[in-house]
Amino acid sequence: MALKPIAEDLVATLRFYSRLPLPDWGVTPHAAPDLDRLAYAIPLAGLVLGALAGLVLLAASALHLPPFLAAALAVATLVVITGALQEDGLADTADGFGGGRDREHRLAIMRDSRVGSFGATALVLALILRIGALEALIEAEGALRAALALAAAAAASRATAILLLRALPSARRDGASASVGQPAPEAALACALVAALAVTVILVPAFGVGAAFAGLLAPLLALAAMGLLSARLVGGQTGDVAGATQQLAEIAVLLAVLVFAQS
Repeated sequence: MALKPIAEDLVATLRFYSRLPLPDWGVTPHAAPDLDRLAYAIPLAGLVLGALAGLVLLAASALHLPPFLAAALAVATLVVITGALQEDGLADTADGFGGGRDREHRLAIMRDSRVGSFGATALVLALILRIGALEALIEAEGALRAALALAAAAAASRATAILLLRALPSARRDGASASVGQPAPEAALACALVAALAVTVILVPAFGVGAAFAGLLAPLLALAAMGLLSARLVGGQTGDVAGATQQLAEIAVLLAVLVFAQS
C-alpha cells in the first residue's frame, strides 16, 4: 500500500478515536469508521495514542518526577486525548452487567449516561491497575521500556475491540456498534496481524520473546472473557462492551509484560 492512503486512513481513524486536532480530509470527527477499510489502521492509531502518552511519561521521568506521578500523567494523557471514550464504555458495561436484572434491563442501563456504583468502581480499579502497572514497569525496567510497553498495549487493546465486533452480533438494532456493523473477516484479520506485528516489533527487543508472547496472549484472553460474558448477559456486543474490552486488554498487556519481564 502507498504511504499516502495509509496516512489518510490513520488520520481518519484517529479522528474517531481521539480529540487530536487533525486535518479532516473529508472525514467528520467521531463519525462511525468504515471498518472494512480502516480496521487495519486501528492498532496503528492505538500505537500513536500510546506513543504520545509514552512521551509524557518520558518527559515526567526526565524531570525526576516519581514513577507514580509519571505513570499517572501518562494515563491521564490517554484519557484526555481519547475523550475518555473507552473509559465511558467500561463504566456503562460495568453498570449494565452488574446491576441489570435481565438482558433488556442491562442494555437499558448501559444506554443511561449516568454512572452508577458498579461503573464508578470499575473506573477507579481500571485507573489504579493501569497506573500501578506502569509505575512498577518504570521502577523495574526504566521509563523508556515502560513507555514502549504502553504503546504496545494501546495498539493491541484496540485491536481486541474490533475482533469482538467481528466475533459477536450486535446486541441491539441501533447504537454505536450496530451503526458501524461487523467488519469483514479479511478486515478483522488485517487488524489482528497489524496489532501482532506492532506488539512483536516493540516488545521483543525491549523485553524479550517471553514477554512479547505474553503481551500477545493477554489481550486475547481478555477478549475471550469479555466475549463470553457479553454473549451470556446481553446476547452479543455493543459499543460499550467494545470499549470495556479495550480497557481490560490494555491492563492485561501491561500486567503480562510486567510479570514476564521480571521472570
